[in-house]
Amino acid sequence: MELVWITALGVGSATIVGSIIGLMIKEITHKFSDIVLSFAAGIMLAASILGLILPSVDYGGRLGVLVTVAGIFVGAVCLNLIDKFVPHLHKLAGVDSEEHNNADINKVLLFVTAVAIHNLPEGIAAGVGFGSGDMSRALMIAGGIALQNIPEGMVIIAPMLAAGISAKRTFICAVLTGLIEIVGTFIGYFAVSVSEAILPFALAFAGGTMLYVISDEMIPETHAHGSERGATYALLIGFCIMLITNFVLG
Repeated sequence: MELVWITALGVGSATIVGSIIGLMIKEITHKFSDIVLSFAAGIMLAASILGLILPSVDYGGRLGVLVTVAGIFVGAVCLNLIDKFVPHLHKLAGVDSEEHNNADINKVLLFVTAVAIHNLPEGIAAGVGFGSGDMSRALMIAGGIALQNIPEGMVIIAPMLAAGISAKRTFICAVLTGLIEIVGTFIGYFAVSVSEAILPFALAFAGGTMLYVISDEMIPETHAHGSERGATYALLIGFCIMLITNFVLG
């Protein structure tokens, strides 16, 4: 349990670390943002496949593949429904800059809500990993999510500052999104701890949410500004780093 606490704080704090770096840099170019996010996407892709989806099949027994497929699609559909009500940050950041300057407290809350809701499944994924009892695999998932959170924390800063949100309030927003991820970690951990029967589905569900974020948001965003070649290689590098990490820990 102590390790879960430490990991939860580490996963949540990674977003805050990224936001501090973002506040120091302030203006991040599209090319840099695309490369960093693609690297993070590669990490998430490997973590979701190696740490969540394949173990789901292993734990599920004969019907493991069917349970895994169902979990993946349920996870993806859940995020799809969330997107219909709360668009992610890069969609909000596409608003006209003139409108950004007139942002009020409601828009600030919308930014925070969008990022927080999309961070919750990542926290749940980390918690589910620990609930499986495989500590090395759980640490790989948590490490991958934490590494992904740093660049995400960096790139959300610029749009929020452009929206007229003060640096202090922007940092507070980043802290709140990190706290949501900590909450998600414990939700995932306790849900699986209560009943091992739901473990295969829970693992696949968490993997499905991560795959959805990668395909629906991260890859399209990183290929929209002319840096798709560099972004592709950055994704491959991130994936291979996690592949090597899994081999070493395994």
